[in-house]
Amino acid sequence: MKRILVPIDFSEQAERALKVAAQLAKKYGGEIYLLHLIELPADMVNPVGDTRSNDLPEALFFMKMAKKKFDDLLSRPYLKDLKIYDTVEINKAFDGIMDTSKKYNCDFIVMGSQGATGLKEMFIGSNTEKVVRTSDIPVLVIKNEHQEFRLEKFAFATNLEENGTAALRKVVEFSKLTGAKLHLVYINTANEFFTSIETDKKLKKCLEGLNFSDYEFHVYNDDSVEQGILNFAQKIDADLVGVATHGRKGLSHFFNGSLSEDLVNHAKSPVITFRLEK
Repeated sequence: MKRILVPIDFSEQAERALKVAAQLAKKYGGEIYLLHLIELPADMVNPVGDTRSNDLPEALFFMKMAKKKFDDLLSRPYLKDLKIYDTVEINKAFDGIMDTSKKYNCDFIVMGSQGATGLKEMFIGSNTEKVVRTSDIPVLVIKNEHQEFRLEKFAFATNLEENGTAALRKVVEFSKLTGAKLHLVYINTANEFFTSIETDKKLKKCLEGLNFSDYEFHVYNDDSVEQGILNFAQKIDADLVGVATHGRKGLSHFFNGSLSEDLVNHAKSPVITFRLEK
């Protein structure tokens, strides 16, 4: 968490995410890259993606407005003494977030979400879902206000498959860094049912070479993986819920459909995603 990217649309939800990012940056010696993206109307952009010259004054107007809002935002007390880089770009939300994260070699993304009633502003459904699903770096989604962002119980849903080893390694590193107690959970469903002996064998194989013992492993039975994760997280009162993502193909073999967005919308705690092996 040395270079934290925070997409900002100046909404209340986005600022909640920024407050958490600020706490993480102060705690782990990181710096923040604030990104505001201006999506111009389609008729203001020519077919090759450049702003038409006759629309330049309007584009500059939007840029100046954003800069003014940045000046106000950067004066917040909780950002004092932090190293912050602010950027305003004309780009589509998803493309801009991905491009910026690579441009500045960011290693962590923190985003805001409204929760069960949907996502707002630049974080409308498909954009957030694309980011959490395709990002090569961890994405932390924040919904609520956190005066003190404490991580004591971290529930991570594992698929117990070899393609999840890389993501699990990142999860272990994250747990060590934050000091959070890791609760690995496999959700047993009627369609993907493993016996206790099978899950123990699979877990042992997944953890080979990780040199990590500060965790608890759980097998939780439920009607669906999504509901199982939510119910398990509530049962242990988790401070953070984690899942692995699988790029454009969606989430890991049993994490399909819109699980990531469902968790973002329905989990009471923040949600973090880690990329599976490509």
